[in-house]
Amino acid sequence: MPAFDEYLRRQQEHIDDVGWSVTAVVPEPGDTDATFAYTVGLTERHLPELIIAGLHPLIAHELLNDLAHRLHGGMPPLVHDQRLDDLIVGYDVTIVDGLATEALHPGTAYARYGKDHVRLRQIVWPDKHGRFPWDDGYAYPPHVQPLLARP
Repeated sequence: MPAFDEYLRRQQEHIDDVGWSVTAVVPEPGDTDATFAYTVGLTERHLPELIIAGLHPLIAHELLNDLAHRLHGGMPPLVHDQRLDDLIVGYDVTIVDGLATEALHPGTAYARYGKDHVRLRQIVWPDKHGRFPWDDGYAYPPHVQPLLARP
């Protein structure tokens, strides 16, 4: 069985067991692309897939699992420009809807469900001063946390 087919088979087993899976995309050393992670499987429950950029893959994985677990368990759907104050201790995050970009492309979700069936919601995190990428004085350059959209 080709490697990608095997990956999709194992991912489906995880989706069947848990309700979703998380895929991390880590650039090659020296590459300036952002690390990002996204869920796969929420589409099967008519929910948008979640995506987050610019964090260590293990942290991103935990945050995505936390929020996916809540949504899978019946949390009201997230909406564009919604703030959540209980995902990252001491900080709000903002949810933004948007279309995939070259920097944030959920390839295995698209391979599994088709581009026309996958909706995306990005979890956008602030800098240590509580500023978001669209705020003046945000501490990180744009390539650290690329955005699907702005609120």
